[in-house]
Amino acid sequence: MKKKILAGALALTLGATMTFSSGGNVNAENGQAKKYIVIFKEQAKLPSGFGNEISKAGGQIESRLDKLGAVEVVSSNPNFLSEIKKSSTVLEAGVQNIVQPEQAAIEEVALVSSYGADAELYNKYQWDIKQVTQNGESWTLPGGTGESVDGKDIVVGVIDTGIDYTHPDLKDNYAYGKSFVPGYPDAMDENSHGTHVAGSIAAKGRTMGIGPDLKVAAYRVFGPTGGAETSHIAEALMTAADDNVDVVNMSLGGYDWFQNPDYATKDVVADVRLFNRAIQYAIQKGVTVVGSAGNNAVDISSPGKLSGDDNGATHRSPSSQTMIRVSAGGALKNLAFYSNYGVGKIDVLAPGGDLGPNYDPATGAGRDNTYLCLATIPGGGYGYKGGTSMAAPKTAALAGVIIAQHGKDKLNPAQVKSIIQSSSEDVFKRGYDGESGFGLINAVDALN
Repeated sequence: MKKKILAGALALTLGATMTFSSGGNVNAENGQAKKYIVIFKEQAKLPSGFGNEISKAGGQIESRLDKLGAVEVVSSNPNFLSEIKKSSTVLEAGVQNIVQPEQAAIEEVALVSSYGADAELYNKYQWDIKQVTQNGESWTLPGGTGESVDGKDIVVGVIDTGIDYTHPDLKDNYAYGKSFVPGYPDAMDENSHGTHVAGSIAAKGRTMGIGPDLKVAAYRVFGPTGGAETSHIAEALMTAADDNVDVVNMSLGGYDWFQNPDYATKDVVADVRLFNRAIQYAIQKGVTVVGSAGNNAVDISSPGKLSGDDNGATHRSPSSQTMIRVSAGGALKNLAFYSNYGVGKIDVLAPGGDLGPNYDPATGAGRDNTYLCLATIPGGGYGYKGGTSMAAPKTAALAGVIIAQHGKDKLNPAQVKSIIQSSSEDVFKRGYDGESGFGLINAVDALN
């Protein structure tokens, strides 16, 4: 994975992508503290006496995820993992991994703060919103703007860098915000990624979102710099489900390499299990979960293929067959040059933007920023970004307007996913394919 993905394909990345790293942990072999995730066999609660088990193994509980049957532990005992795994109540334990955001250089060039006297940016620049809504036709259909037929707010939870809730295009559709970033209690976005994602979902002003009457809620897991611990992302997803949001968008992710020399296979398994539990918890509570496919231009269908020449198995994570995984397309209904793909791993294609038909990824020549996606950024501005991070929220917003058409809590996530898939437009092979899944999302067909 390091040779193939980190050294090669990441050069193609457009929006923010994430990779897993153990760099946030201090070496326990030197007697210094290290963070772990302990997952118990009971999925919905913590077993009796679990605190004593942790303590006997030399650990101290840092946080509890009771409803996921897991805890975050700090220990300076180099034998903590082997000791805690002796417990008959423990399913898995491993090092607490960090999801590191990788900011792409393209954002520095492409971001813009204003467009002079242009009062309405949607008509001129938002090809991506027009592509999904069929030039706004979906907004004329029942539920098409995200205003529910039963009058109840339809809320899309954005697990990301936060949202600039003062932005004029977003403030009326901002429901609330919660932060899971230590030392940053406010959900205000200090990065720009989350605000751009939120604008793609529910902007209503100079720019528009797919569902301009949907509500967005910020579940901030990333600070202005640095990464997020696995348990914090899982907690945000669990909290969103408890808050009865209708959809969750996770424009984040990474790769778990099961023979990464930085940490053992057994350390990675706990991380994967925790994400899976959190996703299943949300789906069982009626939340449609949407995630991005990743921006590394690699086939994620097979763990062996993704590892390339390296040994072992690599998995895209967070991952689940029950969530909706989205690849990125361009204005010409093409697969974006950076988008991950893979049979059995991609559900649908949505516009994520690229650099135009004349762009050469190898040389950088022929670049055209207008093929990227324009949306809100902090400070009341607007900016271009591209990536599967931009494709996923359009699908999350489509899920929201589908729910709005039927009424809150009337459809389960499997039904929402089925409607999105069955209404998608074939753009590549007839039927299912690994690049676009069931096809390019289409709000008009989904609502008809």
